[in-house]
Amino acid sequence: MLEISLEEAGKRFQYEWIFKNLTLLLSSGQKTAITGSNGSGKSTLIKCIAGQMPLSSGQIRYRIRGVEIPSSEIYRQLALSAPYLELPEEFTLIEFLRFHFRFKSLKNGISIEDAVQYMYLEKSTEKTIQHFSSGMKQRLKLGMCFFSACPLLLLDEPTSNLDERGVQWFQGLVADFGNDKSIIVGSNDPREYQFCTEKVAIENFK
Repeated sequence: MLEISLEEAGKRFQYEWIFKNLTLLLSSGQKTAITGSNGSGKSTLIKCIAGQMPLSSGQIRYRIRGVEIPSSEIYRQLALSAPYLELPEEFTLIEFLRFHFRFKSLKNGISIEDAVQYMYLEKSTEKTIQHFSSGMKQRLKLGMCFFSACPLLLLDEPTSNLDERGVQWFQGLVADFGNDKSIIVGSNDPREYQFCTEKVAIENFK
């Protein structure tokens, strides 16, 4: 069980506050949307929660079964999908998945072959990622998250580069594989966070 608490958290770049005085408790299994217009700071907050970017004020605490863990170790407990996340384009799909799942355990009951089928990429196992369409890359990023045995998923604009059918595929992915995970979605598109029970309007913390 993973619990994350933000206590008077704030981030600024030079003299501009992206967010400040944000206090929030994210409990195990919770589904939370971070909403706001483009450029409002959703991605910055997600990067801070992921331990990729330090806060300017306040703190973030991580606890697993009540035991606090350092921010430098939180990457072991999460998977991230974001537009700014780069994929190693010289790898074939199967090479990349085998490499990725050396560091992240597969979700119980899922094999790499199962994951490929769920992502509708079974015809592209030997194709290098540089030759994938933007939609294929997005399905790969999301599949890496949902099929990893991580308690926390951070999804920044999860349906970017997906058509309407891809959006429905994402919603099915959440329903089928997201019930046992904490999920944080950064989005201004209600279709991406309709399953979330909690919402944080980032623009309320300027």
